[in-house]
Amino acid sequence: MSQRILTVALESDKDVVLVRQRARQVSRLLGFAKQDQVRIATAVSEVARAACHGGCSARATFVLVDTPARQQLEVTVSAGAVSAKGSEGAAMADQALVTAHRLMDDCELVGGAGFTVRTRKALPLQVPVSASQLGQIATELAATPDVNSYEEVQQQNRELVETLAELRERQEDLLSLTRELEDTNRGIVALYAEIEDKAERLRRADEMKSRFLSNTSHELRTPLSSIRALSKLLLDRMDGELTPEQERQVFLISRTATEMSELVNDLLDLAKIEAGRVEAQPAPVVVENLFRALKGMMRPLVDTDSVELVFDNDGIDAPFESDETMLSQILRNFISNALKFTEQGSVRVSVEPGDTADTLRFAVTDTGIGIDAEHLHLIFEEFTQVENPLQRRSKGTGLGLPLCRRLAELLGGRVDVTSRPGVGSTFTLTLPRHFPYSPPASTRDPEP
Repeated sequence: MSQRILTVALESDKDVVLVRQRARQVSRLLGFAKQDQVRIATAVSEVARAACHGGCSARATFVLVDTPARQQLEVTVSAGAVSAKGSEGAAMADQALVTAHRLMDDCELVGGAGFTVRTRKALPLQVPVSASQLGQIATELAATPDVNSYEEVQQQNRELVETLAELRERQEDLLSLTRELEDTNRGIVALYAEIEDKAERLRRADEMKSRFLSNTSHELRTPLSSIRALSKLLLDRMDGELTPEQERQVFLISRTATEMSELVNDLLDLAKIEAGRVEAQPAPVVVENLFRALKGMMRPLVDTDSVELVFDNDGIDAPFESDETMLSQILRNFISNALKFTEQGSVRVSVEPGDTADTLRFAVTDTGIGIDAEHLHLIFEEFTQVENPLQRRSKGTGLGLPLCRRLAELLGGRVDVTSRPGVGSTFTLTLPRHFPYSPPASTRDPEP
C-alpha cells in the first residue's frame, strides 16, 4: 500500500532547487538522520535536473510505501520523451542514475516512453508513520514557504562544509587506526619470531631428550641383561645350593632387573616413536593365531585359582592387515594390566566387528578394581599412575598405556577405555581391517 505525500512540478531550473528543498523537508519530517536527508535531497535533485534538461516539463512525486519489512520513501521523477534525447541529455541522465544508485537504497529506470526514474529509501527503525501523521506532514509542508536559489545554495554550502568536516574527522580516525594497526603488526611479527625461536628450542630439546633416552636405554640394556642372566643361574643352583635368605635376595634382584628392563624397553620405544623412527610393517594377521600366541605368553602371569583368562575371537576367521608385533604389544599391555589389578573373577580378551564394516574392535575386559572417571584421562599420560593399594604392590613404569596409544595411532586406530570403580574396566583397540598406507617417513630401526 502506498500513500502520496507531495507532488512537485518541474518546469525550470528553479523548480530543481524547490524539489531539493522539498526532498530535504520530507525526509526530515519522516525521521531520517541528517546525512540521509542530504543523500535523499542530492539524489532527487540530480534526477530532477536530468529530467528538466531541454526545457521539457516533468514532475516529482513523493510517496510513502508500506512493505512487509519496513516503510519506504519512494520518489518518482518522470518527464516526456524530449528530455532524454541528445548526447548531452543522455550523459546527464546516466550520471544522475549513477548518483541515485549510490545514495539511495534502490533506483530503477522505468521502461516505456519518456524518462521515469523511481528511487527508494527505507525509513529508520521506528514506529511506522500513520495516516494521521502523514496528514500533519502534508499540512506542515504546505505551510512552509519556498526558498530562493541563493538560500538553497547557502544551505548546500553548509551541508558541504559539514560533510567535509565529517570526512576529515573520519580520515583522522583512519590514520590513528592505521598507526595502531602498524604497532600491532610489529608486535605480532615480534611475537611470531619469539614463538618460532621457542618452537626451535623445543624441537632441539625434544631431539636431545629422544637421543638421551635412546642412548641411555641402550647403555642400560646390557648390564640389566647380565644381571637377569646371573640371577637365573643362581636361582637354578648352577653354582650350588642357596640358603632361603640368599634365594629371596637373588629373587628380588631378578625381579628388580626385570622391571628395570621393561622400563628401559618402554623408554626406548617411546623415544623411537617420537623421533619418527618406527614404522608399522603390515602383513596378514589371523586372530586365532594371535590369540594362541598371547595365551601362551600370558599364562605364567595368571593365578588360575582366582582369575580366569578367556579368549574369544567371535568367529572372525578372515585375516586382516596390520603389524602383528605392535598389535601383540598393545594387547599384552592391556592383559598384563588387567591381571595386575584383578584379584577375583576373569579377564576376557575378545574381538568383534567395529562400528563400520571395515574396522575391528579388540577389547580386554576385567572384573578388577576399576578406575574413577576423573582419573581416566591421567592413565594415558607418561609416568602417571593412579594411586591404589594394588598399585603400590604392583609397581609399574607409567609408560605402558601412553605407548599403546602411540602404537595404535601408528596402526591407524585408536584406544578407548570405560571403567567403573569396583566393577572393572574395558580397554578397547579399534583398528582398520586394511592398513592405511602412507609415504614412509624414515627407515624403521632394527631391534638391538
